[in-house]
Amino acid sequence: MPNPEKLAALRARYPNDRRDEIRDPELKRAADAAFNTQGRRPLPYAGVSTLLDAPYRPDAPELPDFGGLDVALIGVPMDLAVTNRAGARLGPRAVRAVERIGPYHHALRVTPKAELNFADVGDVPFRSRYSLPDSIADIEAFYTSVQAAGVKPLSIGGDHSISYPILRALGRDRPVGMVHIDAHCDTSGPAEGSRFHHGGPFRQAVLDGVLDPERCIQIGIRGSAELLYEFSYESGMTVIHAEEVDTMGIPAVIARARAVIGDGPFYITFDVDGLDPAYTPGTGTPEVGGLTPREAQAILRGLRGLDVIGGDVVEVAPQYDANTTTAQIGAMMAFEILSLMALVGK
Repeated sequence: MPNPEKLAALRARYPNDRRDEIRDPELKRAADAAFNTQGRRPLPYAGVSTLLDAPYRPDAPELPDFGGLDVALIGVPMDLAVTNRAGARLGPRAVRAVERIGPYHHALRVTPKAELNFADVGDVPFRSRYSLPDSIADIEAFYTSVQAAGVKPLSIGGDHSISYPILRALGRDRPVGMVHIDAHCDTSGPAEGSRFHHGGPFRQAVLDGVLDPERCIQIGIRGSAELLYEFSYESGMTVIHAEEVDTMGIPAVIARARAVIGDGPFYITFDVDGLDPAYTPGTGTPEVGGLTPREAQAILRGLRGLDVIGGDVVEVAPQYDANTTTAQIGAMMAFEILSLMALVGK
């Protein structure tokens, strides 16, 4: 039998079951971000799809200050640099189709929409669908304007080569650190005459002086391409293999990441193949034995308060993603990064 006094108190406190009866200030703030003045949420399956259900501001890139945005959500639909299965050019479209992301992050206890002015500003404009060097240059030019406006970019790729020109823009004034979750270190050298490919963006970023290797940590590494990653070790990057995550434990991985990054600015890059293909089959280079989504979320959440200046989620290839789990995970990891942006210094 329920306690009559407690039941009476609950009935008195919640007489009408209305949203405006939420008493907790934090939850009230989240509810205000989720519902309109009539107490209704937008239909998740209606309207124009945007990254993380954000407002759509395609005009922002034409404005000197990007319309006063704090964070720009950007699609980078380019996969000319893949070495295995193509298709990540459709990643932004797949992630935009994911419903019901946010607005409240229950573990970090933050509502990014209440803390940040952010919007989906559309896709990077490319001059050619055929030229990889031109595409790399187009990405750098676009993100240079983002950086100049003082806006933090959160991007959905595209293959992992997109991170190189983004880092070129964000690290132009001083090299940045990096937290990198992936199956592969992506620090191999030029391949078949091209230094632009998705297996080597971070070697190029270090050599260009925009990425500080001693403030880089790579987590979840595994697979047969290890022989290509000597540069990671020689340059001073910290590499944690997938099996080491098990032996170290998540708290130790987080502690190591925070020690490597320190108090300086850093970038988060999340390749969905960092997770086991049981969770993210929709990617170009799957590697068995990866992280679980919950492990990856825990690692990202452990970065709370640090100075994240941008991030990306890459290598979502929806044609291999029969049940949309890869796109779902990609969207959720982007929301994790956005939530960290809302908590810088907190």
